[in-house]
Amino acid sequence: MKKLNKVAYLVALATTATLAPVAATHAAGTITFGEDQYISVGFGLRGSYSSFEDAANDGSNSNDFALDSARLYVSGSLNKYIKGMFNSEKSGASDTFQVIDAAGIFQVSPDIAVWAGRFLSPSSRANMAGPYYTSGDGYWANITARYGWNGGVIGRDDGVAIVGNALDQRLGYSFGAFEGKDLFRFSVGVDGSQLEDLGNTERDDDLMYAGRLQYSFWDKEPGYYGTGNYLGAKDIFTIGVAARQQSDGASSATAVGDYSQWTVDLLVEKKLAAGAISLEAAYFDYDTDDVFLSEQGDAYYASTGFIFNKKVGWGQFMPFVRYQSFDSDAGETNRTDFGLNYFIDGYNASITAVYRDLEVDGSDDQGQFVISTQLQF
Repeated sequence: MKKLNKVAYLVALATTATLAPVAATHAAGTITFGEDQYISVGFGLRGSYSSFEDAANDGSNSNDFALDSARLYVSGSLNKYIKGMFNSEKSGASDTFQVIDAAGIFQVSPDIAVWAGRFLSPSSRANMAGPYYTSGDGYWANITARYGWNGGVIGRDDGVAIVGNALDQRLGYSFGAFEGKDLFRFSVGVDGSQLEDLGNTERDDDLMYAGRLQYSFWDKEPGYYGTGNYLGAKDIFTIGVAARQQSDGASSATAVGDYSQWTVDLLVEKKLAAGAISLEAAYFDYDTDDVFLSEQGDAYYASTGFIFNKKVGWGQFMPFVRYQSFDSDAGETNRTDFGLNYFIDGYNASITAVYRDLEVDGSDDQGQFVISTQLQF
């Protein structure tokens, strides 16, 4: 079941027939029942050791091991028109597994599909790639790309979307309508179900609308769920824009406001003689109608890295630097990461060492050293 990550996590997520070669590449993890009929099962995990400066009770550095994430991937196909996926996640301090993806994918034509269920709403590249397919420290740019914090269940939401490709697969598009009730569940602790129980009479029950467009000038990027870095496998120059809006989407027990957000992102990767250089950047604008000042403002990040072609031992080294800045109406947060990835089998097996320098208005700067591992089967 080697390299099952893409078969279980992306094959069933395929939005066009052009992603079929991915399934063939990872056929070792697939049980086939007939023509265009299969089921795939896999799992992924991320663990880490971290040390925060001056965070122990006696003022020394803290030392902690953690299982940051554990996922079970299941995907299947009834025929070339109907596919589905089910993915679960254990994240953070809780040992409770939750459903993050559970969706049916209906292939209307080779270039157009309809997704229905729970899945990632159209959003930034950082969110569409997620923690397992990024060039940074194995996690999304969570200071600035707030989808993971205010996008539902780990960026997922219940809804329906049209997903497709056009212009010889250089243009990718996705548009959908979603429940949107848990937009601020993780960021400020506002649970949509609790708001409904409180009966705020000023709050409408409107849907959230989301969309994304991206255009690839060099190598193509067909499909929906994506990656933050191709690790030297492609030459990429892709620009994307995404937005979402929900009337009365920013609501607390005492206040109601509209929510809107838009972003523009860029990924450039170029293969060179010694390896491949990459640059990822994005800008975000968030508006909560002054209901949640900590989630309202503008943000941006930039990340660059270089993966060496030459293997050292089992894998390839990739040093990277990332800067994030979120200037919210409640204060500014900045973080700079200096890291080194060691890719043993791409995103299936990797080790990362990173030093983070966090600056938050009104607080002392905080340094953190993290060594993390990622495995997918």
